[in-house]
Amino acid sequence: MNITTDIKPVTYLKAKAADLLNQINLTHRPVIITQNGEPRAVLQDPESYENMRNAIGILKALSIGESDIKDGKIKSQKDVFNEIESSLKVRLNESDL
Repeated sequence: MNITTDIKPVTYLKAKAADLLNQINLTHRPVIITQNGEPRAVLQDPESYENMRNAIGILKALSIGESDIKDGKIKSQKDVFNEIESSLKVRLNESDL
């Protein structure tokens, strides 16, 4: 982040919104908007935002997986595939009726 170009006061946003949006979409760097010298918002291009959300989702899934392992909530691969196979057989038999 370039402190001189990536932090802007809200008055700059009001006066030059189009320029700021162009900057964000060209650089893919977020811009921090301040009000009375305090950070109040972050503007980010949609692609970077979506990438960030996806990364957070992956990290959350990893965290849940780690917790499950610590809590002993695990199954062997063989057991998982056996359950899937049994479930598919039941569905196939139901569709034959």
